[in-house]
Amino acid sequence: MTVAAYDAYADWYEDYVTDTSADYMSRVRQRLGELLGTGPGRLLDVCCGTGVHAAELRRLGWDPVGVDLSTGQLRHARGRLPVAVADAAALPVADAAVPAAVCVLAHTDVPDYAAVVAEVARVLSPGGRFVHLGVHPCFVGAFADRSDPARILIDGGYAERERSFRAWAPHGVRARVGAWHVPLADLLNAVTEAGLAVTRVVESGSGPVPDVFGLAAVKPA
Repeated sequence: MTVAAYDAYADWYEDYVTDTSADYMSRVRQRLGELLGTGPGRLLDVCCGTGVHAAELRRLGWDPVGVDLSTGQLRHARGRLPVAVADAAALPVADAAVPAAVCVLAHTDVPDYAAVVAEVARVLSPGGRFVHLGVHPCFVGAFADRSDPARILIDGGYAERERSFRAWAPHGVRARVGAWHVPLADLLNAVTEAGLAVTRVVESGSGPVPDVFGLAAVKPA
């Protein structure tokens, strides 16, 4: 089972996502709305963390339910949406049970994201939507020095898939909880191998080099 690395930093992370990185999170939610579209219907927020995106999901007309392994983060999430403690690679949801699912800023927090995507595909109903939104696989990670936002330096670690605590920002999230790198090809292949069809891809950034990568996919009817 995946270790709940965020338990030790849950309170810090709640402050981080609601205050320190509020502008970044606003941009993330804008991309989320563009990719997901409007409800209604039940929506599974996979690796929901503190549930910080629940209000946006409701604004779009969805009825979100969150799952996360971190009981520390779920202490904060419970005030925002119904939640369950669960490993994202073994979702406590029946086959073809939900019309939509999202996974936001979490693919680097699990050791096998392909297994998570496969579970999402299992629980989606035919025609159901899945939105992945996360740090850009090509430009954010232990291999990328972003200290100069106009000139990202990439080293030879791009192909490494192991968990790493190396980070250009020594006081940020990754220096605390680490990250599993998922190269772009692995990410896209995980979606198609799960039987989902990619319908849209977006890149976004506050500068000339994107730091956010998102995709929308559907489960064939």
